[in-house]
Amino acid sequence: MQLASQLSVHRNALSLHCCLTRKHSQLLVPSPAVLQQPLAVPDRLLLGPGPSNVPPRILAAGGRQLIGHLHKEMFQIMDEIKLGIQYAFQTQNPLTLAISGPGHCAMEAALLNAVEAGEVVLMGVNGMWGERATDISKRLGADVRQLVKPPGEYFALQEVEQALDQHKPSLFFITHGESSSGVLQPLDGLGELCHRYECLLLVDSVASLGGAPIFMDHQDIDILYSGSQKVLNAPPGCSPISFSERARKKIFNRKMMPPSFSLDMGWLANYWGCDDKPRAYHHTAPINGFFSLREGLAILAEQGLENSWKHHKENSVYLCEGLQQLGLQLFVKEQEARLPTITTFVLPEGYDLQEVIAFIMNKHAIEISGGLGPSAGKILRIGLMGYNSTKFNVDRVLHALKDALQHCHKNKL
Repeated sequence: MQLASQLSVHRNALSLHCCLTRKHSQLLVPSPAVLQQPLAVPDRLLLGPGPSNVPPRILAAGGRQLIGHLHKEMFQIMDEIKLGIQYAFQTQNPLTLAISGPGHCAMEAALLNAVEAGEVVLMGVNGMWGERATDISKRLGADVRQLVKPPGEYFALQEVEQALDQHKPSLFFITHGESSSGVLQPLDGLGELCHRYECLLLVDSVASLGGAPIFMDHQDIDILYSGSQKVLNAPPGCSPISFSERARKKIFNRKMMPPSFSLDMGWLANYWGCDDKPRAYHHTAPINGFFSLREGLAILAEQGLENSWKHHKENSVYLCEGLQQLGLQLFVKEQEARLPTITTFVLPEGYDLQEVIAFIMNKHAIEISGGLGPSAGKILRIGLMGYNSTKFNVDRVLHALKDALQHCHKNKL
């Protein structure tokens, strides 16, 4: 009798298990067939405005096994990254770190920590990035004013001073390397000018860091940020940023908390060891991204900033000369105002920009890009950054352009 009862219980349990198995095996979403195939990534030379190709050394660093984001070895690597950023920025600011996110996150972190709702901010707009900073600032509730120049032009000190005197902003934003138009903005005197008007100077150096001279401390820049995927040749997703003592005081004496926890500089400063307190958990950092960024900064340190600036300038001039020999018009008129990392030019009438871009991609496996924002549909852009900035690559892209000009003209002349 007891054995029969046990067998009955076993049968009932087995029946219930089979029923549940049948019920849960009726999946709503099947396993994607494409994910059962190997990953397919084409081999291309990335000569657009970024990202750049990643050199083997940085690829190897990014492929290392994970360690914990709170391990002492991870903190040591973060400290090394901080030293590398201070060297690249030429600053001794203690509040220096890398944002876990692309350049847009660094822009947003700078603005949402330094600006409060209702404050007047002035945006230098001569391309895409002034427009993007304007958008972010409006979302923060700031009173946003603009100082506008056409794409391809830069701001003179007198123009900036007139705008500072008129608007009395708490912060002035300007782009050092305007990648959408290929302009290099002179920075000397801007910091001193802003401080005379009790205004912080915020500079975007995503497209210029390592490719053109910048001196955060000597040029009195209050907030400076960049990206990992341009001259530093690391994958996108880790963005250097630094704050002067003047900016730090404003950030840590806000009336209201920053409107983002993820980008709150108080928390991030602690996680990066920028205060006197023991490091506390804030978020799980992109560990392999930090490995890659560390190696990108190490390569820059080994090469030396002056050598890197010289190298990018020489290859930019070589490219500009080659473009002119092909009969192409450079978009930025003044040679000294041309961004060494991204060169912009105009095609002769009769060519379709997208057809030329597609031809070079499909036949030569080289990426170049059209304009962005205010320059969209008007220009082409070629990027020479870090590992990709070589005369060999310049010759390759010039050959591809010459081929495109012979085959893509609408009139077939």
